[in-house]
Amino acid sequence: MRGPRVYDRLFEQVLVRMDAEQAHHLTYQALQRGGPVLTRTARLAGTPVVAMGLRFPNRLGLAAGFDKTAQVWDRMPAFGFGHVEIGTVTALAQPGNPQPRLFRLPADRAIVNRRGFNNDGAVAVAERLAARRHRPGAMVLGINIGKSKVVPDDDQAAVEADYEVSAKLLAPLADYLVVNVSSPNTPGLRNLQAVERLAPLLAHVRRVADAAAPDRPGGPVPLLVKIAPDLADDDVLAVADMALDLGLAGIIATNTTIARDGLRSPSSTVEGCGAGGLSGAPLRERATEVVRLLRARVGDELTLIGVGGIDTPDDARERVEAGADLVQVYSGLIYGGPAWPRRVAQQL
Repeated sequence: MRGPRVYDRLFEQVLVRMDAEQAHHLTYQALQRGGPVLTRTARLAGTPVVAMGLRFPNRLGLAAGFDKTAQVWDRMPAFGFGHVEIGTVTALAQPGNPQPRLFRLPADRAIVNRRGFNNDGAVAVAERLAARRHRPGAMVLGINIGKSKVVPDDDQAAVEADYEVSAKLLAPLADYLVVNVSSPNTPGLRNLQAVERLAPLLAHVRRVADAAAPDRPGGPVPLLVKIAPDLADDDVLAVADMALDLGLAGIIATNTTIARDGLRSPSSTVEGCGAGGLSGAPLRERATEVVRLLRARVGDELTLIGVGGIDTPDDARERVEAGADLVQVYSGLIYGGPAWPRRVAQQL
């Protein structure tokens, strides 16, 4: 237990005093510099599982949001991750929202972010992935795509054309592809979760992805949709029915929440963070409930990836018991440190 205690002290005495996004960039730069060593020394933990026709080395993945520019994804197996989801990637490169835009709530083991899909764009990401493709069987690579901010959400044709650019470029490079319509940090994006808007968008992305990778071994790239925890139960079930009707591979539940209920942090601290999506431990109960609702609805026909509020190995097991085939983490890594993912993977 020496490692976790050392990281706890480092976090409490050093990292928590730094701007959260600065700390993220320093970590990212360290991973870039340490790439050759990390890729050679990767030792995957846990038990393999098959989902969506893919063999995952274990159930644990790194959620979208950590590697938005596709530069460190292949370092992450060294920490125990069996899959990594890069992104969110948009068709157009964009800087995201003004800084500061990433905040910690240590009393709640939570994060508030309003980064707004800051990324280098689909062309740059596709070029990086094509130049450094992962070794088959070593890990699974998911690619999460979203709407460019300048595209009006009320123009369905423009939205579909925007997602089409990303799908065409990235589907041939992905083990699975995710359509993100659930971030609260791109204006109007969550409006696309309404089934009457979402179904034609997903059908269009499906056609584009299939055409972009017609000779993919194993068949069409699995397509998933990522939903928000703030959907009403009836809307969660409507998305489940739609996913079945469209023949999607699965659903990722859930993204960050706009709710701020039941937090331990002082209200002044929470208000000081401003708008954005809340992730971390406070999300656990609702994210688990959404997975449970989905599994009861879809049976064994869809892969469910549980994400949100996984802070301990017990949380990860709870999500699997609720019906998740795979789990993903991000905020738990920030609070748990580099040795934490391996402990979670080993205990799943």
